[in-house]
Amino acid sequence: MKIAIATNDYTQVSGHAGQARDWLLYDSDAASGEPERIRLSKAQVFHDWEGEGPHPLDEVAVIVAASAGEGFRRRMDKRGVQVLLTGERDAARALRAVLNDEVLPDPTFDPSLLLCGLRDLFSKH
Repeated sequence: MKIAIATNDYTQVSGHAGQARDWLLYDSDAASGEPERIRLSKAQVFHDWEGEGPHPLDEVAVIVAASAGEGFRRRMDKRGVQVLLTGERDAARALRAVLNDEVLPDPTFDPSLLLCGLRDLFSKH
C-alpha cells in the first residue's frame, strides 16, 4: 500500500493538498521502510495537473494532508484514493497513525479553503 503525505519541509503535514509540491511517499512493499521524498513540478501539482500520462503519486491508496478543497477530493475519489485530513502536524506521527489504523486528530479550520472553493467553481476539474 502506498501512502502520500503532503508536506512543506518533509517533516510537517501541510495544508492545501492540491497545491502541495513536496510529498512523503511511503510504500509498505519497499524494503527500506522509509518514506521517499517526492518533489512535484509545477505541472504535476494536482491543482494544475491535466491527468495525462504517469504521475509520481500514481497507485497511492491514501493521501494525508491538513486541508484539501472539494475539487481535489472529487478528483482523488475518481482515482480511488482515500483522502485523510488531519490536525496532526508531525508527518511521522501521521504516518504511524495511518499504518496502525488509528484515528487522526481532526483538521483545524483553513481559511484558504474558502478561496480554493471559489477557484474550484471556475476550474476545469
